[in-house]
Amino acid sequence: MQKAALRGEPSYVWRAGQRRRLEMIVRAAGERIGGVVLENGCGVGMYVQKLSAFGGRVIGLEYDLERATEARLNANEIINAAGELIPLPDSTFDLILSHEVIEHVQDDRAAIREMIRVLRSPDPLSGKPGGRAVIFCPNRGYPYETHGIFWKGKYYFGNKLFVNYLPRVWRNKLAPHVRAYSTADLQKLFDGLPAKFIERTVIFGAYDNIIARFGVFGKFLRGVLQFLESTPLRGLGLSHFWVVEKI
Repeated sequence: MQKAALRGEPSYVWRAGQRRRLEMIVRAAGERIGGVVLENGCGVGMYVQKLSAFGGRVIGLEYDLERATEARLNANEIINAAGELIPLPDSTFDLILSHEVIEHVQDDRAAIREMIRVLRSPDPLSGKPGGRAVIFCPNRGYPYETHGIFWKGKYYFGNKLFVNYLPRVWRNKLAPHVRAYSTADLQKLFDGLPAKFIERTVIFGAYDNIIARFGVFGKFLRGVLQFLESTPLRGLGLSHFWVVEKI
């Protein structure tokens, strides 16, 4: 439970939500999906395994040793290191996936800077563009804090209503273990870095647990909420989805 609080829970089961996000990653990557790929914060290696099916060389980086060890059961190249100091050269990767990770790191600005550093630089001679990072992270506009809260020295797991809407000083006392980002918060992390934004939006979840429990009603709810992604109400969505290209 303590590890879940500090580092989040990785994907253990492959369901509709993960499939949908993989489709988004592949679309954003384009031909880069067949190059050298990094999942930065790979957990037990589920996305590493799925991304490997597209023919590229996929490397996973995971801070937690226990999870990195488990990930090695599913993938050959797993590095046990922190995202704030990636032990690899500049301009290494065609594609980086950061899936609900930067909210947990000690220094999110350093983590973003490192991702941009190790992305492939554009080649002006061949006209080949730079590498891309695909980033999912929590949206502060979502009505629930999904990582649980601390209250009077105890950790309470699960969705907590309206915590993200509190003034930041109060919100961070209840959830000091995890960040939630506004668009402006994310923008600041990239200030001064050689990157341009290809896509910036907010998405709702797939609500697989609700569907498993309530069936048709759950599917209806998912359809309505995902429809809102094409409206201004997407600001209430679960996660930011950003695609960033190195320049």
